[in-house]
Amino acid sequence: MSTTELFLVAMLIIFTVPYLLWRLGQTDYYAPLVVIQIIAGILLGPGILGSAFPDYYHSIFTPQVIGAMNGIAWWAVMIFVCIAGIELDLKQAWERRWETGITAAFALATPLVFGCIVALVLLSLDGWMGPAARPWQFVVGIGMSCAVTALPILLLLLEKLEILRQPLGQRILRYASLDDVAIWGVLAAILLDWTRIGRQIGFIVFFAIASYGFRTLMVKLKESDRWYMCLVWLAACGLAADWAGLHFMVGAFLAGAVMDSHWFDQRRMDLMRDHVLLVVMPVFFLSTGLRTNWSVGGAVVFIAAAALLLASIAGKLAGIRIAGWILRWGPGEASIVGWLLQTKALIMIIFVNILLDKALITSEAFTALLIMAVGSTMLTVPIVHPKLHASKAVGTSRELARAGSSRSASPAE
Repeated sequence: MSTTELFLVAMLIIFTVPYLLWRLGQTDYYAPLVVIQIIAGILLGPGILGSAFPDYYHSIFTPQVIGAMNGIAWWAVMIFVCIAGIELDLKQAWERRWETGITAAFALATPLVFGCIVALVLLSLDGWMGPAARPWQFVVGIGMSCAVTALPILLLLLEKLEILRQPLGQRILRYASLDDVAIWGVLAAILLDWTRIGRQIGFIVFFAIASYGFRTLMVKLKESDRWYMCLVWLAACGLAADWAGLHFMVGAFLAGAVMDSHWFDQRRMDLMRDHVLLVVMPVFFLSTGLRTNWSVGGAVVFIAAAALLLASIAGKLAGIRIAGWILRWGPGEASIVGWLLQTKALIMIIFVNILLDKALITSEAFTALLIMAVGSTMLTVPIVHPKLHASKAVGTSRELARAGSSRSASPAE
């Protein structure tokens, strides 16, 4: 078969297998389609499909096919990360900076510490730290992977739970937005390369000057022209960041973060994100699955993934409970917020892809982190859904009790 035919066979697999698993398995309650696509990417990777049917696997996923898919995956994830940057609402976070700052700080710092503890254990073992990593980069990278919240997936889950436009949903988005900025800042610090510090300083100076000029230009353009200039700006920032050694996805996030969401029609922005998820991001999920590795042994990888998942969940819930105690939240509120901020999936997978690209972690560590991301995201809705119903029921009973007491008091008045 020609390379074109093999590429189309691969695309057929990419779009057929996850959809059938999602639709026939009726997994939407605990695993939306995007999560099933990530799982399918792992199943179709070398560790499972490649191990079970090596001849079939290598006959389809040739270097030429993988190269073509990687190109699509790079551009898809750059657009997706850029949209995440555009949708950050830092103005809301600043207006409620005390509450948002405390919650976001504990939501990030506590799982970061817990994850670093697990990373220190992995550091003492062979096969987990990448060849280009310094120990601190490996430890902080693993720790931050446990602290990540995936803002785009959080949006989808809040919508599914019907609280996206409610005060609780908007609060959670503020916390996640602030953590998103911190996550990319920490990533930039991890990737800081003293041998290329001149380039990286040059990138920061160039980006600051270019951002001012770009923002001045954008406010003068029609919306239709803004969409096109957004893509030009995205490619330029990705190229400059990668040239500086920071990684093109850091540039993609910065490209979106300096844009204002009100420049674009919100409905079209939502459609853009949904279309990217539907049309091209499945290719990224499969290309991610192709990078998994089980050579240290499947059981060891799963043990590491379980330890990372425990650190991530325990750290996030502990941090949010501390924040809730300081801010005097109501009963059960910290648990709901903590579990929703536990959502990882996309952004965490993008984060660890960068760590793998820069050889800061091995493909075994990458596989364990990938499993952890899937597990934490799949747990979110089944745990949060009954908690939300219980909190609504408690709220309703309190309202009825208050109404009843007011009615009983009215004759005396």
